[in-house]
Amino acid sequence: MEALHISNHNIPFSMVIAGHHSGLMDGGSYRFSGEEAGTFFGRLKSKIPDYSGWEKDIKVGPAEVPPFCIKGDNRMFSMAFFIRMMYSCLVDADYLDTELFMNGGQIGRQGYPPIEDLLLRFEQYIGEWLGREEFENEKQKRLYKKRNQILEECMEKGEKWDRGLYTLTVPTGGGKTTASLGFALKHMKKRGMKRVIYVIPYTSVIDQNAAVFGNILGEENILEHHSGMLYEMEENQRDHSLSCRKALAAENWDMPIIVTMAVQFFESVFASKSSKCRKLHNIANSVIIFDEAQTLPVSYLEPCVAAISELVAHYRSTVILCTATQPVLDSIFKKYLPGGEIQEICNDVMDLDKYFKRTEISNAGTLSLDELRCQIEGREQVLCIVNKRKTAQELYSGLPEDGAFCLTTLLYPAHRKKKFGEIKDRLNRGLPCRVIATSLVEAGVDLDFPEVYRQEIGLDSLIQSAGRCNREGRREVKESNVYLFRLEDDDDMFFGQNIDALRETLRHYSNPASLEAISFYFQFYRKLLGKENLDQKRIMDAFERGIGGSMFPFNTVSKRFKLIESQTKTIYIPVDEAKGWIEELYNGHPTRKLFRKLGQYGVDAYPNHLRELWEAGCLEVVGDMVYVLRDMNQYRDDTGLQMDTETGFGFFV
Repeated sequence: MEALHISNHNIPFSMVIAGHHSGLMDGGSYRFSGEEAGTFFGRLKSKIPDYSGWEKDIKVGPAEVPPFCIKGDNRMFSMAFFIRMMYSCLVDADYLDTELFMNGGQIGRQGYPPIEDLLLRFEQYIGEWLGREEFENEKQKRLYKKRNQILEECMEKGEKWDRGLYTLTVPTGGGKTTASLGFALKHMKKRGMKRVIYVIPYTSVIDQNAAVFGNILGEENILEHHSGMLYEMEENQRDHSLSCRKALAAENWDMPIIVTMAVQFFESVFASKSSKCRKLHNIANSVIIFDEAQTLPVSYLEPCVAAISELVAHYRSTVILCTATQPVLDSIFKKYLPGGEIQEICNDVMDLDKYFKRTEISNAGTLSLDELRCQIEGREQVLCIVNKRKTAQELYSGLPEDGAFCLTTLLYPAHRKKKFGEIKDRLNRGLPCRVIATSLVEAGVDLDFPEVYRQEIGLDSLIQSAGRCNREGRREVKESNVYLFRLEDDDDMFFGQNIDALRETLRHYSNPASLEAISFYFQFYRKLLGKENLDQKRIMDAFERGIGGSMFPFNTVSKRFKLIESQTKTIYIPVDEAKGWIEELYNGHPTRKLFRKLGQYGVDAYPNHLRELWEAGCLEVVGDMVYVLRDMNQYRDDTGLQMDTETGFGFFV
């Protein structure tokens, strides 16, 4: 294959330089691409003036490309990853030099405390936990003792263990977020590493985790970076305010603690444009923690694992897969990290479940909607999680109004936050509280119900749902029930394979929350999917075999690699402060900052739902296909945007 000889022509550095301004382009074919092809090898054949005179003024020493051995079945992917890392170094250095010049030599970045100071803050924060002596009862004392053991073990191994690939398997309530941060800080200090990157799958969790880290280490040292967080500077702004510094850090992740989304992380790793690639070299020599690792996108699982493997093998990073339900990725990592080994940080993982067991999961069988509603009505405080937004609205509609809530993404985000506050208040005061919700309440949501109902779904989601029951461990296990039910006349094809894998797991294991059951579930689920569905867009094939004879298809892969391929359109709800922002749209002043703010007042609608609202005259279009709800009868304070008919896509959350 022609790619085997690329290092003889310094192709990696040439591709980096060629993409300096326009982005990394597809390589094309070394032999067959013509000048008109628009690929790298095509451009090499263009006639250009002789620039060899630079050699008289600049002396470039020999460079080993890349500075590590590439071999095996994935060598083209490794070379492409190296090229993208080198590209990141170049474009970030260029941006920084330009910034320095434009600022008159003043540096508006960095100035962060050393890792020793951050570790001291962390140790002071946990000192109260480790020294606590008074407890409500003996059970609470045992739980705190076990949490502290997990924390101390993580910190001890963070200091002792070398860079590598690790799992942290801790049941819900075991304090894995703080424990993983303790491992990371100790590890950073011992190994001279640069930063912690905390990768989170859900927008509903990221604000909460960033706030926790900010409380421990200081908000000024935490960068929360995702599509819903905006740091913008006015043109020519030169101050050293916290907002300004975070706006700069968001460009290249040059900050001690980064809290980001899986979408942001992986789409950057596979990007081709300078603005997204600029941060990549700062991922090297970092501790990267993947929270809720079981949510790594299944249809992109192989390229995601391959990217993680590259960071561990060649870029001095340590990766921790952190979850209560480990997705059992050993066989895939063996393919992309030959000779590597996944180590578990906690010694007694098999015994942790007995310490943190707070619920009993039982099968409630098949229930009609009326039967389910009747059971919910008979309980003072209960959470019921269903798979479809439409189902949630229907189930809610027949409940007594006092203390009833419907939580779905049909409520705009700011409205959901208000509802969460009301629910927590009623739970704490012991008032009636019956909540119908979709899966948005499953992870990272601090709600504690005495009983939970969960419609059939994957095992990982079932266990996450159980985490909302007896969350604080104040009730006896036998009094804290999680009921798994099948909804009559509801064939959920979208989750069909998850449900089939769950049913098969329940046939083999009486305790679905056991590590053995979780391992069986994930292996059986991926077997049902088939290997071809772990890389549906053929990302790895694109690098290893090329696309249509084209090597290094950077631009093509960047377009293919989209973790969220939503068919939805956002409908903005003109209430509260959003009214004024929508007026700005009418006045022809759309900005990225404006849309970020409006995001707290947007509801995503699928095509059929959108069409029904449009044809009924409920929507108005502003500017470039921006939808605004004009018939406010279609948005209710209790259930949000109405779904009068099943769209076929309404089960997404």
